Amino acid sequence: MDDLPAQASAFLLLYARLGAVAMLLPLFGEDAVPTRIRLLLGLGLAAGLWGLLSMRVLPVAANAAALPGALIAELLVGLAIGMVVKIMFQAAAMAGSIVSLQIGLSSALINDPAQGGQAPLLSKFVSMAATLLCLSAGVHHLWIAAMVQSYSLFPVGGLPPAADFAQLAIGVTGKAMSLAVSLAAPMLVYGLVLNIALGMGVRLAPAIQIFFIAQPLTIMLGLTIFAITLGPLLLAFSAAMTTWLQTTLA
Repeated sequence: MDDLPAQASAFLLLYARLGAVAMLLPLFGEDAVPTRIRLLLGLGLAAGLWGLLSMRVLPVAANAAALPGALIAELLVGLAIGMVVKIMFQAAAMAGSIVSLQIGLSSALINDPAQGGQAPLLSKFVSMAATLLCLSAGVHHLWIAAMVQSYSLFPVGGLPPAADFAQLAIGVTGKAMSLAVSLAAPMLVYGLVLNIALGMGVRLAPAIQIFFIAQPLTIMLGLTIFAITLGPLLLAFSAAMTTWLQTTLA
């Protein structure tokens, strides 16, 4: 019982980092999920990983004078890690937005708490489908592995390297954008070819009201190609997310 205060302080430090990450994780960190649920998720992670990480936290928790500073540092590290993962996961939503633009459904909007407002319908659909595939493929296990590995990269009690995190965030943003473009590449090719064909049709037959023909044709062919390429798109995203987590955070 004598070391109970130190263990309670250590659990608080552990909960600070893991809870901050849980507040920003894909799916679990969306605004649609109640804050209490996200906090309970962080509490469950801290309790589940206590046996594995307690020895890394207890030495810092024993120093009561350094506890407030360590707590702030843990919160900052957790928020930074969660934000980096969330940025990378937005590649699926960006790919869906590109697909919507190419098909002509960019005006079909739906409320998406994950993006902080309205988003194209297909963007929300691709994002949810990618989340479900990642959970079924066990990618969320890599999220937990990244949390555990973070204690080796960023020891408890030290200030988070702001410059390194900024460089990482910039690099991840660029990687997410390039991944989104590569995932939506078939639809980009489709849009380019279709628009060239429509332009040639207008030049060959100016009297034809090409707009009334092009709009339903664009949507019908676009949805057909999207349905065919959706499976490979999601699998490619899951593989890219797995590789990125294994090489960057895990």
